[in-house]
Amino acid sequence: MTSGEERYQEFAPPAALRPFVRVIWTYAAPDPSPTIQRIAPDGCPELIFDIGAPYAEQGEDGLFRLQPSALFAGQMTRPLVMRPTGPTELVAVRFEPDGARDFLGLPLSEATDRRLDMVDRLRGFSAPGGDPEGQVAAFVAWLTDRSGGWTIDPSIRAEVEAAAEERPTPARTPTEQRALQRRFADRVGVSPRMLRSIFRFRRVFDHAADPDAAETWLGAGLEAGYFDQPQMARDFRRFLGCTATEWAREQHELARAIASQTYKPSGPHPV
Repeated sequence: MTSGEERYQEFAPPAALRPFVRVIWTYAAPDPSPTIQRIAPDGCPELIFDIGAPYAEQGEDGLFRLQPSALFAGQMTRPLVMRPTGPTELVAVRFEPDGARDFLGLPLSEATDRRLDMVDRLRGFSAPGGDPEGQVAAFVAWLTDRSGGWTIDPSIRAEVEAAAEERPTPARTPTEQRALQRRFADRVGVSPRMLRSIFRFRRVFDHAADPDAAETWLGAGLEAGYFDQPQMARDFRRFLGCTATEWAREQHELARAIASQTYKPSGPHPV
């Protein structure tokens, strides 16, 4: 990376971590603009290690406070609003929607719409600055040492995959549905219905070839499964707190990199 150049890269996890981890990503912006970034829910919790200056996150009271240098970001049902405070460099693990339960050691519902301080948990961990491959290798080694005994609930994984592929769910009795809701709260952090809504919203960005064009958003929304523009607009307000055109005009750097690169068919780099 040359001086001043922004960089975002995704790496596929090794086979041992693949049931739990979707991708490991790195990001650097040596000279970020001091603008607000809106990060949309994507259905996946993340473990983030900050090598550079921390981001400041906006709280419910409207004030910005520095994030910890290591954090676990649970499932999101509303936008994350933050801004850089200096040169930025991150390495992060994006778990599968149901893949972080045993790592966290808590019901995922306890982390929903929260960023949990992981500084003590990652004490002693280090990742080399300016070296994406080295950063990913360090995180892979750290996780692999701690992943023995992690498990996946097959019924929850099947439901997650059905949501991702837009497949209908089987008929269930009210008792069965309540049991599924409880297991989802424990292992995913949001309801099956909310996860489907998040997946549909994220698909909009997969189809938005030219996010600066208003007609692109309408077509992308229809491709993603929305009935019409007003339905998609409601989800933009719900998940990003703004309209599609406002987001395209205002968002730069990390927010746009994550939205435009994540889940693309080309796939992440191998570790």
